[in-house]
Amino acid sequence: MITFFLSLTRLFVAIWQGVKKDEEFRALLFILLTLLTGATLFYWRIEGWSIIDSVYFSIMTMSTIGYGDLVPTSTFSKLFTIIFTLLSIGVFVALVSKLVAIILAQRKTARANRKHRTSSHGHKVGDEDRQRPAE
Repeated sequence: MITFFLSLTRLFVAIWQGVKKDEEFRALLFILLTLLTGATLFYWRIEGWSIIDSVYFSIMTMSTIGYGDLVPTSTFSKLFTIIFTLLSIGVFVALVSKLVAIILAQRKTARANRKHRTSSHGHKVGDEDRQRPAE
């Protein structure tokens, strides 16, 4: 259970870093949230599903899980779902890819920081060693 919360914390930290520092991540997140909100409102109004069912169906569709427990019933809803699926899957995959890149960059930075703090013998590296130009 501790591992779950640790992983969840790392995920939220990565999302926060993406929002703070990465313009492309912010744009993808905005587009994804706009698609999610629009689809949720559509299914809530047109299909008559609860807000929770509408959000659930939208997320299951955009993440390609699609359990099949909820399905659009009208031709209009089916056409909307086709368009929503085509748009949202690409944005979802792009956002997840960007998030993975942020997480990997954080790990690389953390490793580099640890490496610079200690020498191969485990002694703390002084400031003079860090500022010395490479030969």
